[in-house]
Amino acid sequence: MHPRLLKTFLAVARNRNITRAAEVVHLAQSSVSDQIQALETELGAVLFTRAKSGLELTPAGIALRPIAEDLLRLDGEARAAVQAAAGQTSGQVTIGALETIASARLATWLAGFQAGHPDITVRMKVAGSGALLRQLEDGEIDVAFCFDRRDVGKDAAGEHLARRTIAAEPLVLVAAPGQGSVPSDLAALAALRFVATEPGCIYRHIFDAAFAEAGVAAPKLAAEVGSIGTIARLVTAGAGLGLVPRLAVNEALARGDIVEMPWPGGIRTAPLTMIWRRQRVQPPALKQLLTAMRDTLVPVPSPAQDWFRP
Repeated sequence: MHPRLLKTFLAVARNRNITRAAEVVHLAQSSVSDQIQALETELGAVLFTRAKSGLELTPAGIALRPIAEDLLRLDGEARAAVQAAAGQTSGQVTIGALETIASARLATWLAGFQAGHPDITVRMKVAGSGALLRQLEDGEIDVAFCFDRRDVGKDAAGEHLARRTIAAEPLVLVAAPGQGSVPSDLAALAALRFVATEPGCIYRHIFDAAFAEAGVAAPKLAAEVGSIGTIARLVTAGAGLGLVPRLAVNEALARGDIVEMPWPGGIRTAPLTMIWRRQRVQPPALKQLLTAMRDTLVPVPSPAQDWFRP
């Protein structure tokens, strides 16, 4: 079984759709169909069946899936071991990050890394935290940067993923210029209008947790939006208050588009975390990137267990 066929098989299994799988593996839909047919012919078994909700694995496909994942993992480790033994330092690394982390924390760092490692090609993918973890699991990215969640333990991400908290980003309460004072207790503050991201987004989790951990119901929202940038613009327009990581609104604060207001309670932070797959042998290019990050992105001491707490 050629690794290329196994990769295509897993893409179809995960997406349950030929079109989406074709986008993941960068092939035409006809090529994906041809590869699945070739794998089925080689194995002498049908791997997928059609259902209303999409393609579903047959019993043969279910049996193949974990083995295909193991084989591809071994294929990657074998290639990495050979590259390391041959003294190779070149290669490609793909980083995934939330948009605000990519622009506010990684852009300058990556420019410096690439200047010092011209033989390593670094690609950046921007996505939400859930998509980043899926891409990491599927091997589409090599390392992910996102804000960690207190309600998701390490086991949920899989024992084969390593993580390192590299910063405790402060949360800030922001308002439109001229907003005036805000209440000095959370219950009264929660009665005001707020703007937040949509449910499922890590920023929304941060927002909800800030009130829930104080035993206060989250405010009713004036708007649910898709990005921190939109939150900043709506806050500027007076639509409501916002509670977001400072790095996401530093530029808007510096321009005076929004102002920081006192948060009634202790200082709150969100853990900015780097996550990558554990491998017996790291590809040389990825190993150099992780080493550079370890040396220059200083980790916070590990009350990282006390996520979102003062």
